[in-house]
Amino acid sequence: MSLLEQFITLNVFAFIMTFVRIGTATMMMPGIGDSFVSGNIRLYFAMAFSVVLTPLVAVHLPSPIPAGPLFFFLIFIEFLIGALIGTVARILMSATDTAGMIISFQAGLSNAQLFNPQMAGQGSLIGAFMSVTAAVLLFTLNLHHLMIMGLVESYTRFPVGEIPDVGSMAEVITNMVATSFLIGCQMAAPFLILVTILYTAMGVLSKLMPQLQIFMIAMPVQILLSLLIMMGVLSAMLLYFVGAYRDALGTFLGG
Repeated sequence: MSLLEQFITLNVFAFIMTFVRIGTATMMMPGIGDSFVSGNIRLYFAMAFSVVLTPLVAVHLPSPIPAGPLFFFLIFIEFLIGALIGTVARILMSATDTAGMIISFQAGLSNAQLFNPQMAGQGSLIGAFMSVTAAVLLFTLNLHHLMIMGLVESYTRFPVGEIPDVGSMAEVITNMVATSFLIGCQMAAPFLILVTILYTAMGVLSKLMPQLQIFMIAMPVQILLSLLIMMGVLSAMLLYFVGAYRDALGTFLGG
């Protein structure tokens, strides 16, 4: 084999291995991997990232090129690792939908639902608003760079050719689901406190004035107070989410 043929073969192999991991994660990452983004656009982004990052990760790839079944086994392992990274980022992003569902329930707006593009399904009105706003905020603050840098660092954390522990992968997913739910509950904490106080006050009022139709009064007050609270704490909630997302994803990727 000539030097030119060897060079082309090695680079094609490096691109394929890089594209499987990075392309899989890119197709699932928040923003670029959302359902409302065209499949062709996602594929172009995945290929572009792979072309740019191939020279950086080529040093982590095995040499010489494995042949036969071992090559396809490596492809499968790389796909699993890319899917794990993309899934973790997607799970953390779902914290905004969780917070929106809790807020909608506490505000009495849980029946107002529409399509949530981040979750690719029906969701609460506030959850859809917060999910889209958080995705825009991630790109505005360049936090998608953290995902890209984490993909490069993943070759140190998950070396090519090593079989990842399935139990550890399941534990990571479980911990990220718990972390995402905790972040969502913490974001919605002001509304949980507000509605608890409101319901307590309405319960006392119903005891003092049994003839008063308390629920006719409580619902408009509940919605109005929830909207006022959202106006005051929305920016703080989203900034808290951005910080928690950065810390959780950075910890997972070894950043």
